[in-house]
Amino acid sequence: MRCNFSDSLLQEYFDDELTANTAEEFERHLRHCARCATELVDLDLLRDRLHLAQLYEPATASLRWRINARFHPIAPKTPASKPLPWHWMAAAAALLFIAIVLAKLGPRLQVDDYQAELAGEIVDSHMHSLQPGSTMGVASSDERMVTSWFEAKLKFAVPVRDFANEGFALKGGRLDVIEGRSVAVLAYERDGHPINVFMWRTREPETSARTGSRQGFQWVDWRKGKMEFCVVSDTKVADLERLHELIDSST
Repeated sequence: MRCNFSDSLLQEYFDDELTANTAEEFERHLRHCARCATELVDLDLLRDRLHLAQLYEPATASLRWRINARFHPIAPKTPASKPLPWHWMAAAAALLFIAIVLAKLGPRLQVDDYQAELAGEIVDSHMHSLQPGSTMGVASSDERMVTSWFEAKLKFAVPVRDFANEGFALKGGRLDVIEGRSVAVLAYERDGHPINVFMWRTREPETSARTGSRQGFQWVDWRKGKMEFCVVSDTKVADLERLHELIDSST
């Protein structure tokens, strides 16, 4: 097989689109063509760079759970072929590249992972609560009424406080499910902006406030006293940080 002819098969082989016979013929060619083997390594590196660049919108945890619950992996009908030398070269080069990137961007990737997973699902839930027809579990500004409603439904105490004097009026509460766990949600309003405060029990250590944004909404997350809190709204970050301080001082 001439190298100029194999150029037309290189991308199809990389994308696993060749027939079995043609793929075997091309693999025989690879054993003697350093140029094609090098190009395959370059394609592998390019694919890894695109993955690390995160040029896609990751699915929420709840969406992945629903997909996994409906579909099951299919076992391969034929054994995998023996890896060729260029596969090992590509794997080694890719691992080295990933190790360098992770060493430089490790802390940022952790924050991105949190934002994509937990905060992303919470923002989705907040947006859903703003849709017409969405109902409140208990609609009241009375702290005792909202507290009693949660006590009948949850196994942990919800710190219900009305901060109307500080500009954060309590509107009620509801239950939600985030990453498979039941969470309490307190609804507030400030200057016409709805604010949701998500809270749930956690065994993780306490943390200071972390802030972020997603789809035009701001969030502040922190842990205190075996509880995790996440405040979400389209209002100013300074407003959410102030509400965080009020909740923190009352728990």
